[in-house]
Amino acid sequence: QVQLVESGGGLVQAGGSLRLTCAASGRTFTSYTIGWFRQAPGKEREFVAAIRWSAGSSYYADSVKGRFTISRDNAKNTVYLQMNSLKPEDTAVYNCAARPGILVVTTLDEYTYWGQGTQVTVSS
Repeated sequence: QVQLVESGGGLVQAGGSLRLTCAASGRTFTSYTIGWFRQAPGKEREFVAAIRWSAGSSYYADSVKGRFTISRDNAKNTVYLQMNSLKPEDTAVYNCAARPGILVVTTLDEYTYWGQGTQVTVSS
């Protein structure tokens, strides 16, 4: 059974950094795409970034491009989201999600497996 467990959220001041971790288990993910999504209070969940596990190629939402970096560690079956230059508008619950296939999509309905989420709060 596929499990995704996020960690690394917390409270940080604007301009600071956090690294989120998504620990994946239950299968090999070489033919999967892993995405990060976030949902701020009162807003819809939105795409943040995604990575093709096998190739390591990454994709970002315009709002985080240049500030966030997604990466994966094959040996640890883990995906990371390094978040730098954080802004108050980055405050949200962040979820990682997995979908079979190497096609990167930004639509949350296309993702099959979801973690429970981790809260990120950026103070001004």
